[in-house]
Amino acid sequence: MKTVALLGKPNVGKSSLFNRLVGYRTAITSDISGTTRDIKKETMQIDDKTALLVDTGGLDDSNEMFEVVKAKSLKTAANVDILLYIADGKMMPSDEDRKIFFELQKLGKDIALIINKIDNDKMNETVWEYQSFGIKEIFPISVSHNRGITPLLNWLYARLPKEETLELAEDSDDSLEDFLEDFKEEENKLEEKIAEETKEIKVAIVGRVNVGKSSLLNALLGEDRAVVSSIAGTTIDPVDESLEYHDKTITFVDTAGIRKRGKIEGIERFALNRTEKMLEDANIALIVLDASEEFKELDERISSLVDKFALGSIIVLNKWDKARDEYKKVVEDVRYRFKFLAYSPIITVSALSKKRVHKINDKILEVYENYSRRMTTGKLNELIKFANSKHHLPSDMGKVVKIYFATQFDIKPPKIALVMNRPKSLHFSYKRYIVNTIREHFNYEGSPILVFPRKRGEKDEENIKENS
Repeated sequence: MKTVALLGKPNVGKSSLFNRLVGYRTAITSDISGTTRDIKKETMQIDDKTALLVDTGGLDDSNEMFEVVKAKSLKTAANVDILLYIADGKMMPSDEDRKIFFELQKLGKDIALIINKIDNDKMNETVWEYQSFGIKEIFPISVSHNRGITPLLNWLYARLPKEETLELAEDSDDSLEDFLEDFKEEENKLEEKIAEETKEIKVAIVGRVNVGKSSLLNALLGEDRAVVSSIAGTTIDPVDESLEYHDKTITFVDTAGIRKRGKIEGIERFALNRTEKMLEDANIALIVLDASEEFKELDERISSLVDKFALGSIIVLNKWDKARDEYKKVVEDVRYRFKFLAYSPIITVSALSKKRVHKINDKILEVYENYSRRMTTGKLNELIKFANSKHHLPSDMGKVVKIYFATQFDIKPPKIALVMNRPKSLHFSYKRYIVNTIREHFNYEGSPILVFPRKRGEKDEENIKENS
């Protein structure tokens, strides 16, 4: 699968084009220069061909942060197959644009110049100014008006290889149609589940005592709904409250703070049981950590509950105004201690001052979309074939292990079945490799991905788990 990178200066429309090419809104777009800072990847489909599309940060060096973003973007450009350099058609070409473009040409990649914001024919005069770049592959487009996208897609299509479907194992007498028929019932059930999807997102706020969960709930709601006190263990009963955000209803549950097991007494034992019950019913967990002090083993145990119930998750570093260390070091500590939540985004906030609390709601919607995402059977099988071509399945004591077919049979979280000749022989490290490959090609930030090896004909999830 070839990789296509979008590059250009800030605010030229890279993220908007990214969303257009992948077919749905996934990158955040804004009029604020420098909105995109990290590398974002998604699989794009052009007829019967696929490619990995990469959205990079703006190429700008006006300050220290942008210099880091620019360096990261140029490093990405050196490791992809096709480059799309995007310029602002409402502006005349600058010497900086020419300099960057000529540097990219030296990489020896397939490259095209995209002139965005050409909203009408009168603006085509600006395009002529870009002839000085000395390249024939110039595409005037308007992402917002969906103009000129087809010629660009045709150019990309001609440079992408045809993708083969996943080949069935040699010892299988089944055809692809047989496998599709085998999964027809599960596909129908999944379609019904998606059709019945409600607009409510259930979010549990979890953490040990006195990390600021109730203060965070009040900040999110904009009112004093939960009782806040410096006395540890103030919240006993889960407090739930809803708010309308965009087209969703977000229901927050402020669960009781959890202590060390030896310190749980009386009524708090009931609170702990009720907390676990709330997690069973939740979609997403906000894992609240106290950034003003060292993380504790109890933080890790509480976070493992989120992993246990396979929830979408966001790590919230509260009390950031009193942070014990600089951002980079604290994040490194989080990633080291909470390796099992490596896919969880991190947000720094101060619940008391309400600083950056507003970012949480947007991130909840994004994580919930990933948590509810369904990957088509065709794309999934292409991806499994791609993963297997890079690293073949290890044998089991000399016996060949093969994957016949793959399908997603559930959402919230995404659950994927691998039909195999020897499901019990799938090593956990290869399962992890498959999950990581999926994450490289699709945006599943904040969501676990569960993979279940199974035999042909197995449909009961409990039986599948026995092979996991």
